[in-house]
Amino acid sequence: MAPGVKKTFFWQVDKSCPDPEIVRQAGLILRQGGLVAFPTETVYGLGANALDDRAVKSIFTAKGRPQDNPLIVHVADIETVYNYAKSVPLKARRLMEQFWPGPLTLILSGGRYISELVSAGLPSLAFRMPDHRVALELIKEAGVPVAAPSANISGRPSPTTADHVQMDLQGRINAILDGGPSGWGVESTVLDVTGEIPVILRPGGITPDDISAVTGLVEMDRSLGKNGLVCGKPRSPGMKYRHYAPSAPMVLVEGDAPDVVREIKRLSREYIQQGKIVGVLCREGNQNEYSGVLAITAGTVFDQFSVAAQLFDALRRFDNTGVEVILAEGVEDRGLGMAVSNRLRKAAGGNIIRVQNLV
Repeated sequence: MAPGVKKTFFWQVDKSCPDPEIVRQAGLILRQGGLVAFPTETVYGLGANALDDRAVKSIFTAKGRPQDNPLIVHVADIETVYNYAKSVPLKARRLMEQFWPGPLTLILSGGRYISELVSAGLPSLAFRMPDHRVALELIKEAGVPVAAPSANISGRPSPTTADHVQMDLQGRINAILDGGPSGWGVESTVLDVTGEIPVILRPGGITPDDISAVTGLVEMDRSLGKNGLVCGKPRSPGMKYRHYAPSAPMVLVEGDAPDVVREIKRLSREYIQQGKIVGVLCREGNQNEYSGVLAITAGTVFDQFSVAAQLFDALRRFDNTGVEVILAEGVEDRGLGMAVSNRLRKAAGGNIIRVQNLV
């Protein structure tokens, strides 16, 4: 529990014009070492003063987060990065000018003054400027860089509404700022710019094509497996551990759309014969393909943005249904679909079936 927590304040704020008094109170909580959940354009973040060891430690305690899983430092302007990073290469500056504020996190060499707990012992730090007025006003009011992972119990689907945060962290943190649903619905792209060639450690809203238009050559992290996880010490937030998981075990089925639907229908029949209650995570338009199961939709077949925005809410909705196994449709692994696939693979914890038409 965050230091001094007696109750969790729940404050609704207008995302276009947040109440200055609410922002002032929330900023004071951060300066005094407390925890505040706040909206961003990606998901809700759980913020603490990144300069305060005790405050940063309380993030890990509140979330049940492994302490070798690094955090992202959130700032309200580009120049603040220069105060805390040891070096900022020219390509990083160009990326910040192009994509900040926005869903891009940059890994930079070293850091000054920031709590060592933030980097989880790595010789680098992650920085991001969120594209949300409430978040930016809060960081400015706090007057300190804000360390913030997603505002959920570790391993659970990331929160895209304040209600999701309240479900997980009520009584564990000092305050929740409700600024409405998140926009993107998946976390930021994490890009390592410490080497000559930028490396994407976590796919997100900013795609490889977006980045290469600014930097030229860009690579995907070679240690990132098909299950979305890596072995050993994680180089960025969210790389090593199972994340985004609903309570029931989930099986992800990937491949061409007709083959995926066919395989999920086959698996559904098998599980139903075993007496299990089956849920299916699918796109709108496909739910009528599945009978005898609870089908919950996330977005449409032709709109990756709608899938990303609705994904985590859909995963959480299964928790209140009593399903015993979830079968999930995979998505095309390109553009924003790379980020969605990454989250689905982590939610499945390696339970992935890849099908293809062999006829």
